[in-house]
Amino acid sequence: MLGIIISLLVGGISGTIAGKLMNSKGTLLFNIILGLVGGLVGGVVLGILGLSGHGFIGNIIVSVIGSCMLIYVARVITNKR
Repeated sequence: MLGIIISLLVGGISGTIAGKLMNSKGTLLFNIILGLVGGLVGGVVLGILGLSGHGFIGNIIVSVIGSCMLIYVARVITNKR
């Protein structure tokens, strides 16, 4: 149960930070989902590069990187349509 709460906390923090960095507006729920999915994406991409984040701060950094990548890809896709 504690792991789920920590994951939601990391997701909310990292999604909010990524939204601010990328000048994207979203609700708290959107930021949490963005941070959680961003953590997965960031973990995979950085894992391929041989990098990883450890601990609370490391997980937030990885999630922010992944969330920024998701926002960027979403912008590219929606601008081409």
